[in-house]
Amino acid sequence: MNYYSLVLVVVALVWALAAVAGDPDILGDFIVPAPMVGMPPTNITSDFFTYTDFLAAKEYMPWPPQYFIVIKANMEVFPALNGQSVSYAMLVFPSRYVNPPHTHQRAAELLFVQSGALSVGFVDTAGKLYTQVLVAGDIFVFPKGLVHYQYNQGPNPATAFSAFGSAAPGTVNVPASVFGTGIDDAVLAKSFKTDFWTVQKLKAALTPPPK
Repeated sequence: MNYYSLVLVVVALVWALAAVAGDPDILGDFIVPAPMVGMPPTNITSDFFTYTDFLAAKEYMPWPPQYFIVIKANMEVFPALNGQSVSYAMLVFPSRYVNPPHTHQRAAELLFVQSGALSVGFVDTAGKLYTQVLVAGDIFVFPKGLVHYQYNQGPNPATAFSAFGSAAPGTVNVPASVFGTGIDDAVLAKSFKTDFWTVQKLKAALTPPPK
């Protein structure tokens, strides 16, 4: 079984195992972080609702980029998003880089290509693959919870922005989740109808280094 066939089987497994959820509704206009609880609303300024790290990151970013860069504006780094069911990310792709098959279990993703070009695709629950080549100015939606990817096939870098329908959309990297989390070799070899050495090779490439 070749690598492409393995990826297709992994995608099928993710459908069977994925749990899709969403953000809960809130009862007020916004959620005040714990350190600010008790502060009069008049003391919460517009700075609380402003995020400036995208510009700061671009100023210090090497160009052309040598590796894939993701700058997130989610609930963890931008507390004002808590309860608002929205978040954002800036994606910078070096030439020939692929953002491997992954899912966002709590949100759809709306991708806007700012510069360069990207080949993208997702697979629905019926097993149909949808692909498209996007250029600067194009927008593409990845439905909630479905396995998808982005690939910069060209010689130049590409920059894109993604909007999510959750303050914490979550990300499950399909290859790393299957081959990089310690699942027994025999289980993987039987599941993917391949041999022990192929499993070992994939694990060596996808298992993160110990912390």
